[in-house]
Parts: sequence; structure tokens; C-alpha cells
Amino acid sequence: GRINDKGGPFAGQHRFEGRQTVEKALKEKGLWVQKKSHAMRLGLCSKSNDVVEPFLKPQWWMNCKDLADRSVKALREGELKIIPEFHHQTWYNWLENIQEWCISRQLWWGHRIPAYKVVKPPQDSETWFTGRTMEEAKAKAEVKFGKGVELEQDEDVLDTWFSSGLFPFSVFGWPDVENNDDFEAFFPTTLLETGHDILFFWVARMVMMSIGLLGKLPFHTVYLHAMVRDAHGRKMSKSLGNVIDPLEVIDGITLEELHQRVEQGNLPAKEVEKAKKGQAADYPDGIPECGADALRFGLLAYTAQGRNVNLDINRVVGYRHFCNKVWNATRFGLRYFGDDFKFPGSIRLDAPFAWEDKWILSKLSAAAHKANEGFQKYEFAAVTTATYSFFLYEFCDVYLELLKPRFYADAEKSASEAEKAKIEEDRRVAREVLYVCLEWSFRLMHPLLPYLTEELYQRLPPSPTKVTSITIAPYPMMVQGWINHTVEQDMEVVSEVAKHFRSTKASLGLSPGARPAGFVRHSNPDARDRIARLCTQVSRMANCGEIKLLTEGDAVPKGLLRSVVSAECLIFTEVAGVDLSAELAKVKKKVTSAEKMVKSYEDKMAVPGYEERVPANVREMNTQKHEASQQELKELMAAMANIEEAMRG
Repeated sequence: GRINDKGGPFAGQHRFEGRQTVEKALKEKGLWVQKKSHAMRLGLCSKSNDVVEPFLKPQWWMNCKDLADRSVKALREGELKIIPEFHHQTWYNWLENIQEWCISRQLWWGHRIPAYKVVKPPQDSETWFTGRTMEEAKAKAEVKFGKGVELEQDEDVLDTWFSSGLFPFSVFGWPDVENNDDFEAFFPTTLLETGHDILFFWVARMVMMSIGLLGKLPFHTVYLHAMVRDAHGRKMSKSLGNVIDPLEVIDGITLEELHQRVEQGNLPAKEVEKAKKGQAADYPDGIPECGADALRFGLLAYTAQGRNVNLDINRVVGYRHFCNKVWNATRFGLRYFGDDFKFPGSIRLDAPFAWEDKWILSKLSAAAHKANEGFQKYEFAAVTTATYSFFLYEFCDVYLELLKPRFYADAEKSASEAEKAKIEEDRRVAREVLYVCLEWSFRLMHPLLPYLTEELYQRLPPSPTKVTSITIAPYPMMVQGWINHTVEQDMEVVSEVAKHFRSTKASLGLSPGARPAGFVRHSNPDARDRIARLCTQVSRMANCGEIKLLTEGDAVPKGLLRSVVSAECLIFTEVAGVDLSAELAKVKKKVTSAEKMVKSYEDKMAVPGYEERVPANVREMNTQKHEASQQELKELMAAMANIEEAMRG
């Protein structure tokens, strides 16, 4: 820690002493200006706790201006694509303002810099030669100094990012590219997937290196994923105790085991307690076992968030429940096939499809289109949404429920042979459509849920198109012939009516097995025709008894509870024998609350000077809330009158 022989009159002094004597000398010579404190990071040695002093040392530098300009041009002209596109500005900001790059590091590991200094004959100033080997550098030196020249390789190593920048082609044996089959086949590659935090440090360096050394881009597309943070948006930190190990999410871990991991780490004692408190707050019951598929699906679903993913374990648990739903729905569906079923390989477009068959095939084709579009645009959250929504809300919640009567209903003994044959034909078509829905769903979800879909795919009945593994099965594409907008519009009308019947049942506290009769009145002729054709389907979807359509002139039967579906549609649910007093009490309580809300806004707006003192935007917001609360009160009053009328019978 002493000043060396180049320090003049200060040579030999300890560095702390030297600072005082230099200050004194400056003052004596009249060169002293001022002395002031400034904040800085003070490096301390981990062993001696001594201050680590800055030390000036010659470094190797690389001029990146030309390579950076060519890399910017590649993106601007579309030769290189960076997805999502909002990262383009980061690329331009870095490369259009690039500085010389210090590529040397004083470390014991890494690629040693291929620069060799002449040590014999002695030189007045350092003379360097470069080469891939000592022999190559020495041959260059001998041209200038003759035989007998001695060289010494620089002890510094290349910056890690410099070495990493060579990755796209060095792994294929570069610089030996002549007759190199691997290099010819795999360079350049197509897609690089990495985190956006190293867009400049690694991605830009790979692009510049490839352009400079090989004259071509290393890849044509870069997909940058978001950075994973905790549920509160904080960066993961050991001291906060919020680091999520993927294996702990996959296999599950108790809170006590999480604490043990912290204790076994290298945190200071005071940080250990802080980390434990953070773990107890975020995972009071530990992390439940979610499995690899649920974690994968969850992370892909999160990609819509942009630069950062605020990973909430509860959401991953929700996708584990979805995996269970896929498993159970498949097991349920497999029972309909029987032991002898074999899928013919495809379904004919002119098959005698039921209405629900046409609808589910149309939705399946649409889901395939959305999934393909999502993959093509690298919008993986759109793929998870398309497959999740189709399987859960359309296939499970609707189609499987509509299938049950077709498989469970027995033909009457008095039915003719033709009628029995028609029922069997309907079941055959239903089985084939069910097979297509399951098999397509597995293939659509395979990139998202690889383990689950492989397992379930193997359990499907035989088919000429079934392959040994779903990993080599083709990805489903949209079938234009399945798209049926008319049937989809039918379903929009029917599902809305059925949803309100189910809501009414739940509100009345009826048991799931209760099947009250229902009536529908619709003022729209087109919707009325649709409902008239599909009353049976409405009944199944609503879990109700017989559903009848009331025309404009029909009187409403007694003992019915009216509910409003829309301005054009009313439904009436049979409530004979149902105690409506509890429902009436609930509505009355809501009426009281709504009246208080309306009164509060009226009082607020009636205060003297309200128009002059309250800002215009606040007055507008209060007016909107007042109108909304009045509308809510009006609807509740109508509901209360409706219940009272039904109770009078």
C-alpha cells in the first residue's frame, strides 16, 4: 500500500500518509482549490477488511462504431427482428451511442488475450503482436526483429461478454469452417430466446461479432422474455426471502423447509431473520406442489405483462387445478368410447352432426387459429388463453354436459329399428367429435403442458393418425369447413339465457339436483326463433326442467319468479313450494344499502357552494355515481316487487 518509485518526492510513503502530504504540497505551491466530501462505494477486502484502492492499468480496447452501425441497420431494415418491438429503442439507444469497449479483465479464468509482448530484444516502449497461437505471433515478430525474438503472452483474459459473443459460431468449431458440416447446417440459426436485461451485453455482442467475423447475422429473430419478480413486483433477493426456486414450486416445500434453506445460505444473521419474515408473509403455508406443467403454463400466461412478471404462486396453483380438470375431464370422456371404439382417422363434413357438435367443432377450429396466430407472433399468453378458455369453458362446461343425455338415454322399447339405428348413429358421431376434441386439445396444449398431454394422449383409443408420441404429432390448424357462425350466434343467445336461469337457482338456494321449469319471453324475432329451436339445449345448460317459449300474447303462469336477462329478454323460473322469504330479505337489505348510497350523493351535491368549490371532474364523477346508484336502486326495487308478486302466487 505504498507509493512506488514513480511517485517523486512522495515515493515510499504509505498511501494514507501520501494523501496528507500531497494536500500540504498543493497548498504550499498555491495550487489548492478546495476539499469536499462526496458519496461513493468503498470497496473492502472480504478477508482483511482493508480498503480496495483503484489501480490504473493499461487495458485492451475495441472500437465498436462500425459494427454497431451495421447492427442498427440490420434492425431498421428488417433483416433482424427483436420481439417484443418495444425493445427496439433500447437497441438503438445502446448502439447509436456506443463507446470503445474495454475487453480485458484481470481474472484467472476466461480466454487469455491473444496478444504477445516483445521481451527480447528489449524495447524502449512496449511492442505487441497478436496471433491465434504463440507461433503465429512470433512469425509476425520475426519479420520485424529477425530470429531470436522472444515473446510473452499478456496475462489478462477477455471480457466474459466478448467470449460469449463468439458463442453462435464457436460451438461449431469456428474458425475451422472449411468442410464443417455442423457449421454449414446450423449457422446462422433462426431464433434466440433470452432475457431483455442482456439485450446489449450479450445479444448485441453476438450480432456484432458475427457481422464482423463472418459477415452475416447469427440469427434472424430475437425473442426477449420478461424478468420474473415476486407477487409484489419486487426483484428477487435472498435477504428479502422472496427468491422462488422453480423446483420448490414443482415439488412443493413447507415454510419450515424454506426457513432451513435461508439458514443454510451465506446471509448475515440479521438478514436471515428479515428473510424469514418475508417468507412467512408471502408463503404462510409454504408452497404447494404444482408440478412442472402448471409452472410452465403459468409463466407463459404471464408473458402478457411485458418487461416484468410479478409471479404469484396462487395463480400457478390455479393452473395446477386446471391440469386436474384436464385429467378428470379426459377420464370422464374416455368412458363414452367403450372398449371397441376406434377412431376412423377423420370426421366427414357431411356427418349428421347435432347442433352442439357443430358448435364445438367451430370453437375448436377457432381455438386452433388463435393458438397458431399466437405462436407465430410470439404472443404466448394468447395461446394459453385460447386453449384454457376452449377446454374449460366450452368443452367441459358446455359440450360435455350436452353430451350426457345422448349417451345415457336409452331407446324406448316401442321404438322402431330405424329410430334405434338413428340413436346409435348419433352416438357414433358424438364419439368421433369427442375424440377429435380431446385429441386436438392435447396437441394444442402440448407445448404448454408437455407431460400431462403426453400421458393423456397415450390413453386415447387407437386411430390411423395416432403417432407413437405427441411430441412428433403435427400441430392442429384451423379447419375452415368447421367454422359455423350461425351456430355460434345461436350459442350466444342460448348461453346467456341459461346463465340467468342458473343464477336464479343459485340465488334461491335450490339444490344442484333441483329441476324447476322455466319460461322465456323475447321481443327479438330472430332470437326468439333460435330459442324455440333449442329449448332442450337451454334446459340442459341451465340445469332446469322443461323450458318453454312465451309469445307476446301469452299470459305468464302463476308461481313464477321473473328475472331480467336484457332489455329484450325476460325469464321466469318456477318457484312453487320454494320459500322466498330469505331471498326477499336479502333484496330488502340491498335496497336499504342502495337508498343510503343515493342519499349520500344527494347530500354531498346539495352542500352550499358545491358548484363553485368542487372541481369539475369531481362533480362529474359524483353525478355519474349518483346516476349509477339510482339505477341500481331502481332494479332492486323491481326485483323486490317481483319476489313479492311471486310469493302471492
